[in-house]
Amino acid sequence: MSTSSPGTEPKKKRRGAGFTARLGTIRDNYKMTQEAHRWVGLEMLGIFLVVTVVVAIPVGLLVNWLTGVLVAVPLGLLAAVFWFSRRAMKAAYTRIEGQPGAAPAVIQQMRGNWSVTPAVAVTRNSDIVSRVVSRCGVVLVAEGPTTRVQHMLANERKKTARWLPEVPIYEIQVGIEPNQVRIGKLQKELTRLPRALRPAEVNDIRRRLDALTAREAPVPIPKGPLPKGGKIPKSMRG
Repeated sequence: MSTSSPGTEPKKKRRGAGFTARLGTIRDNYKMTQEAHRWVGLEMLGIFLVVTVVVAIPVGLLVNWLTGVLVAVPLGLLAAVFWFSRRAMKAAYTRIEGQPGAAPAVIQQMRGNWSVTPAVAVTRNSDIVSRVVSRCGVVLVAEGPTTRVQHMLANERKKTARWLPEVPIYEIQVGIEPNQVRIGKLQKELTRLPRALRPAEVNDIRRRLDALTAREAPVPIPKGPLPKGGKIPKSMRG
């Protein structure tokens, strides 16, 4: 009669469930990417073969063929996975572009100290202004046509400047109109803003703005833009 220590089976089940969940995530991301890029599977195969051959031949001639294969195959797989991650990121951005709440959803998944307060201002037309606090200062991110969000941005800027007159305030309009930032380029636009604050100052500003938000009537926050099964891959996080 075999015995097992307490908790062994649950641990094995948890590990198995975690592996299954990861496979499910990979499958969902592949399906999402294939909807936007039909030939992504063939592209990955082509990149794998090209990189493998390009690396294997010179290494095989200089050292030996076994070493060439052992070096080339992992590099080929890495190149194919990198290509897929770029395609998946582009597909995810395309899928959520134009949906209310897409901008704060993207920013909340960025690496670093990005404190996001979604929908500090909302209109009946689902035009949204969200507030971001980071080491660059305060960033007001608007979603909607320029003709409608300009006034919203001006009001939020005036309100913020009244509480934080010494803090840099930036405005970004997310959309497809001229002079607006596409959702796929929002992360790049934010990360290139100059850093002007220390981490302690960022925390203090966030607390002060949270107090301002609490004093005002709550604003209904629209549901997140990501469709079911359309998760943004981890590889896209800044």
